[in-house]
Amino acid sequence: MRQLDFAKSLRRNMTDAEQLLWKQLRAHRLNGEKFRRQQIIGPYIVDFVHFGARLIIEADGGQHHESRSDAARDAWLQAQGFRIMHFWNHDILRNRDTVLETIWQALNARAK
Repeated sequence: MRQLDFAKSLRRNMTDAEQLLWKQLRAHRLNGEKFRRQQIIGPYIVDFVHFGARLIIEADGGQHHESRSDAARDAWLQAQGFRIMHFWNHDILRNRDTVLETIWQALNARAK
């Protein structure tokens, strides 16, 4: 499957945690900040990205636990100047406000 088609498929089939987080990040809802979802960056597709802050947010399920391919992906993205924040799906679903506060703090840290 082409990368663009795969990204579109991921947008249509988001996990519950991704859907919950997207409701809070979309349409400048997090204090006017602009995020994109299931975005292609080089050879990878990231869950959410704020290009201005060079910040990537990943919602991770159990398949990501100690994943070597995720480590290589993160290293490549960091080499491109991105910061990556990983949150477990469970934390997004149960501690949404804490996750959003952590993201907001990361966005504010860029200005300092």
